[in-house]
Amino acid sequence: MERLVINRLGRRGDGIADAPAGPLYVPYVLPGETAEVDPWPGHPDRRHLIKIDIASPDRIAPICPHFGICGGCALQQLATARYRDWKRGLVNEALAQVGLDAPVDELIGAHGEGRRRAVFHARRGPRDLLEVGFAALRAHHVVAIDRCPILAPALGGAIEASWAIAEALAGEGKPLDIQVTATDGGLDVDVRGSGPLTTQRMADLARVAERHKLARLTRHGEMVSLRATPMLKIGRAQVVLPPGAFLQATAAGEAALAQLVETHCQDAKTPARRVADLFAGIGPFALRLAQRSRVAAADSDADAIAALQRAAAATQGLKPIDAQVRDLFRRPLVPVELKPFDAVVFDPPRQGAEAQARALAASAVPRIVAVSCNPATFARDARILVDGGYRLTRVTPVDQFLYSAHVELVALLQRMDGRGR
Repeated sequence: MERLVINRLGRRGDGIADAPAGPLYVPYVLPGETAEVDPWPGHPDRRHLIKIDIASPDRIAPICPHFGICGGCALQQLATARYRDWKRGLVNEALAQVGLDAPVDELIGAHGEGRRRAVFHARRGPRDLLEVGFAALRAHHVVAIDRCPILAPALGGAIEASWAIAEALAGEGKPLDIQVTATDGGLDVDVRGSGPLTTQRMADLARVAERHKLARLTRHGEMVSLRATPMLKIGRAQVVLPPGAFLQATAAGEAALAQLVETHCQDAKTPARRVADLFAGIGPFALRLAQRSRVAAADSDADAIAALQRAAAATQGLKPIDAQVRDLFRRPLVPVELKPFDAVVFDPPRQGAEAQARALAASAVPRIVAVSCNPATFARDARILVDGGYRLTRVTPVDQFLYSAHVELVALLQRMDGRGR
């Protein structure tokens, strides 16, 4: 057993003790605390927390009984003001690491009513007992849960339904990932991980869906049961979700990000008449932007693009949306294709959009709006754009992943070398 003084918080929310041999990482502790710890087998720079000897004045009571066991939350124990400073600091640190100095707004809290989608894991644990819940911190086993306070009320019943699905498939002996999304039509569930199902297993799942009043239940996207159409309202449009569709984690988060995107695209002096929405998904930005601008949308997910196309065609009052399936990692829009646009919005996955950023840096697009869930890859891509003649004029961090180390952001870059229109 060791006794450590915690000096600061790391990027994942772990406390860091500066030891002679290098930093030691301890989950669930805070700067200024003294903690007793044990070694973490296989990880010489990590320690398990045993107990806090001297607590920080910024320590507060966690809101969840599973905190410290479940790996979903990192910082329920940190006072709100310090938590907000730390999360905004993640963005400042990422920019500083690539030599960018840009104004970073105060953090926008966008947890709202809570998470509207979650993935529950089902695994066999010790003594072959079924466990359904979230992954433990940096471990392969599952922490079984019966409640989660960060979930939105609309996900009520999601945990119970996930347990029932896991029990219905328990004989398969395979680990399952059960994605549950709250929609306007009810809970939409997609099950991943099981092998081909017998007719009896399919019937068992259909009974679970009926008993738990699921809007839709699919397995690897294959229909099992449909009681109600899983739809979401986006701007003026109603979008029918593809199975397992990607959504922003909270409704408030989507609204906050979209408002920032619209504000940057529709500058009062020079509103964007034509906008490219790259990595568009089902259209959380495109469908809103099309109320004022012609939009070209692209994404590699064919089902998402099809959902966007159907929603746009069924909605009155929108300007044209040209949506296409395109892998922007392998085939980014090149400068000649970017020439018609007054603004480009891009919202890539966590790995960022390096190839597309290089193509944008060589273009004459006057305004780029970047949306990111990873400050490090955003900073890398922003450095490429700045080196290509853009100026990073505003960065706004958005917190929809409450208590976690994840932070979203929206940034505005403007061409400053005279090449923009």
